[in-house]
Amino acid sequence: MQRQTTQEESSDPQQSRPQLPAEYGMPEGGEGMLPWAWAVERLDKARNYWVCTVQPNGKPHAVPVWAAWLDGTLYFDGHPRTRWGRNLAANPAISVHLESGDEVVILEGEVEDIPHLDREVAERLAKLYSSKYDSPTNPDDWVERGLYVLRPQKAFAWSEFPTTLTRWRFDPAL
Repeated sequence: MQRQTTQEESSDPQQSRPQLPAEYGMPEGGEGMLPWAWAVERLDKARNYWVCTVQPNGKPHAVPVWAAWLDGTLYFDGHPRTRWGRNLAANPAISVHLESGDEVVILEGEVEDIPHLDREVAERLAKLYSSKYDSPTNPDDWVERGLYVLRPQKAFAWSEFPTTLTRWRFDPAL
């Protein structure tokens, strides 16, 4: 089931600690957890996003893509006939990881293939892409052919493992 996000839903997601064996030494309670704004800052500034999908035979597949974080949603482009595009058509489950292994942000959820993007959103995204990638981007392309979008269901982050390990749930039932 696809989670729908509304403008009113702009508050931070539910923060908690994931479960780890005691041997990892993760602190109990909330001390040291990262604020959601920390993760958003890295999502905004990231250049490459590693998209991890599952092939029909169950094998994992990972590929870096260009993307933009806008209004709580990750937007990224790609041809539907690529390996990862075909994977998403068969199974929309995805994990997205930023490049850094030191300042980690991981998103999980299900991708939606938006066939036609709203003009206002397309123009805002084109500005983000153009400045981030120093490459002219035509919003008409996305209005006509759309983009993939990820509205995360869960996110994980840390800057010092395991003391700052933080999990966010966008739907508390997950």
